[in-house]
Amino acid sequence: MDEALRAVENSLDRPSAARVYDYFIGGTTNYAIDREFAQKIRRRLPLIGEYMKTSRQFLGRAVRECARLGVRQFVDIGSGLPTAGNVHDVADDARPQRDTRVVYADNEPVALAHSQLLLADTADPARHVAIAADFMHAEDLWERVLDTGMVDARQPVALVINAVLHFIKDADDPDSRVAYFRNRLAPGSLLVLSQMTNENPRSDEERQALADLVQYYEGTTNPGQLRTSAEFARFFGDWELLEPGLVYAPAWRPDPATLFRNALSESRVLGGVARKP
Repeated sequence: MDEALRAVENSLDRPSAARVYDYFIGGTTNYAIDREFAQKIRRRLPLIGEYMKTSRQFLGRAVRECARLGVRQFVDIGSGLPTAGNVHDVADDARPQRDTRVVYADNEPVALAHSQLLLADTADPARHVAIAADFMHAEDLWERVLDTGMVDARQPVALVINAVLHFIKDADDPDSRVAYFRNRLAPGSLLVLSQMTNENPRSDEERQALADLVQYYEGTTNPGQLRTSAEFARFFGDWELLEPGLVYAPAWRPDPATLFRNALSESRVLGGVARKP
């Protein structure tokens, strides 16, 4: 635990993408340097916080549905910081039997450090664990997941890659990594994906603001790209999408709290859940 605390302390000289996200969705694990960067983005794109909350809301609804369908194993890749509406809390709420297991994986040292600190206070170490692993090194990540003993690869797994793929450019070949995981998962497994989109901006001004957002992140350790729904759909491979398909995230089984449910395309977030045959 001392190592985790040192990792947090050593990260305070620059914004952390995980902590910026935490700030935007209403979490408390963020610092002045993160909030300053977040406010810079918000001045250019005023609804950025609502876009990120939309991603988090989608995650909660998708995890709840996975649990309702009987999946009890969850792997959350690029999980960031455990915060409001994290996977293990939603899964436990959906299954009061408390029989779900969750592995969080992130390659950002500060995110892992915060995860270890927060999970120590809020989670069951027999069922919930955070590991250091990188989506870009898919084989190593999967080995580390299995090494935790939390996941039986012979049984269905809900694999969550939420608000991550927009941080990976096509030139870095995210396709082969997602395909690797799809190939390793047992039949009946579920794939939960979301990412930000530049599709259908309301105006040329918003189109430019979205381009500026991408440019801002070029100066961080998390550059990436936005994608249209047609560009994003390929990550599901030939798996069958659950209803209502690949949609703007607020259209995916909304509840009364869902942001943008009356203005779907303004959410700037795509999402879907697919099942392995």
